[in-house]
Amino acid sequence: MECHYKLEGETLYSVKWYKDGNEFYRYVPRNQPPAQVFALPGVTVDLHNSTEYSVVLSSVQLSTSGLYRCEVSGEAPYFQTVTDHAYLMVVALPKSGPEITGGQLRYHVGDVINVTCSTRESKPAAQLNWMINGEAADQKYIQGPFKQFVGREGLESTSLQLQFVARPKHFKRGNMKLKCLATIATVYTTNNEKSYEGERPQRGLVLESRGTVAPSAGSRADRVHTSGSLSIASTPTLSSISVIIAWTLHLKGLI
Repeated sequence: MECHYKLEGETLYSVKWYKDGNEFYRYVPRNQPPAQVFALPGVTVDLHNSTEYSVVLSSVQLSTSGLYRCEVSGEAPYFQTVTDHAYLMVVALPKSGPEITGGQLRYHVGDVINVTCSTRESKPAAQLNWMINGEAADQKYIQGPFKQFVGREGLESTSLQLQFVARPKHFKRGNMKLKCLATIATVYTTNNEKSYEGERPQRGLVLESRGTVAPSAGSRADRVHTSGSLSIASTPTLSSISVIIAWTLHLKGLI
C-alpha cells in the first residue's frame, strides 16, 4: 500500500498507518531504526520492505480487510498534518465456477423452463446474472439472489433462479443457450453455459403413388453441452482459500 505526499520544503516528521482507527505502522526518520510496528490482529507488516512511502503486508487473510488511513506530519514548529484513507478488501474466491441445475434435456415452445445457478462459498458473495442466447434475461424471469452463510469466516454461497415459458424467440437455429455469469468486484469473472436442443420442425408429408404417407423424419438425440471460462487476477493463497486484494491504497496529500 502506498502513501504519496509532497513536503513542499518542509521536513518529514512522521508517517503513521492505521487500520480501522488503530495504528499498526510508524515511520519517524530521526529514530533508529526509523520504522516501528504495532501488533494488530489480521495485519502482518513486512518490515524489511516497508518504507516512509509504502507498507507491505504479508500473510494476508480475510480479517485484513478494513479501512486504512495514512497520516503524514511535518517537523516543528508547525507539525502540519494531512491524512487520507481507502478501504482494502480481501476476497476469498469460490473453489469452482457456477453450476447450472434443474434443466431437462429438451424444451419445446410452451414448456416452463426452471433452472438455478449456484456458486460455491466466497467472500463477498458472487454476483450472478442470467443470459439467454447471449442477451441479458428479462428481470421478470429472475428469482433471487438467495444467499447462505457458510462457516465462521462468513463465507457465502449464492443461487439465482431463472424461470420462464419457452417462446419461439428463445430458440436460435433450433437451440437455446442459457448462460450464468458470476463476478466478484473487478477481480473475478467466470461463467457456465448450457445449450439445449429445441423441437425440430417436422418435414412435410410426401404422398406416394400407392396413396400411402411417408413417415416424418425423426429428431436427433437430445444433447446438452456445457462450457465455461475463467478469468482471475493474480491469486495469493490463504490456506485453502484463494485471496485477492481488490483495492490498493493510493493516498495523496500536500503539506
